[in-house]
Amino acid sequence: MASSADKCPVDHSAVASSSKPEKCPVDHGSLPSNPAQNADACPVDHGARSSWTNIFGSKGSPHPHTQSNLPTERETSSIPRVDGTNWVYPSESQFFAAMARKNHNPQASDMKVIVPIHNAVNERAWAEVMKWEAGQGGDKCGGVKLVSFKGRPGDRSPKARWKTLLGYTAPFDRHDWVIERCGVRMRYVIDFYTGRSQGPTNGPSFYLDARPALDNWEGVRMRACRLWDTWVGSLWNSSSPPTSKQGSS
Repeated sequence: MASSADKCPVDHSAVASSSKPEKCPVDHGSLPSNPAQNADACPVDHGARSSWTNIFGSKGSPHPHTQSNLPTERETSSIPRVDGTNWVYPSESQFFAAMARKNHNPQASDMKVIVPIHNAVNERAWAEVMKWEAGQGGDKCGGVKLVSFKGRPGDRSPKARWKTLLGYTAPFDRHDWVIERCGVRMRYVIDFYTGRSQGPTNGPSFYLDARPALDNWEGVRMRACRLWDTWVGSLWNSSSPPTSKQGSS
């Protein structure tokens, strides 16, 4: 008979379904004037992308500030929207233009490096969110969807501030993503860190710290269960006697 020591201490049946927030989760001040421009938007706030050029851009002399020869092809992400489509990443030309409008001094030659990294990082971010969402019931109603997003590179999360005080490198960017799971909306905080250099030929490395925000009961429940599984579950498994093999010669 299995012991209850490795069982999550939270009573999942007692969790009430969260209602949709009264406030619209989208930052209207950052929306384009033409609604059609937002229909296939990328899940990134491009107004805050100077942090990406600082990390992944060229360190040499400036190149001409032009987007006339940059590709306009766009890549569709694996991240679903609530309308049944998927979010679409910006082209190199759009990425350059978005940064230029914010006076971030982009270099056209950097776009072929930054845009693929940008896309890969966001795919990684969604994969981290889906790890948290596994087993939460989103598959019963068509899967988890990304509702809205906001870049907050200047706002360090409490966890990021604490890690910085302990001597860790500060994150170079932060996103807040709002997802919907069967009518329940959840905010995730994602801190982006640069990893250790793998050498000049391997390109930049990075790692992400994604977790539910602690601004509602559902986020607290999920974080508590993860903590229980990580610490108490591992201690219980390590203290259990090994199972003897049957029929060994």
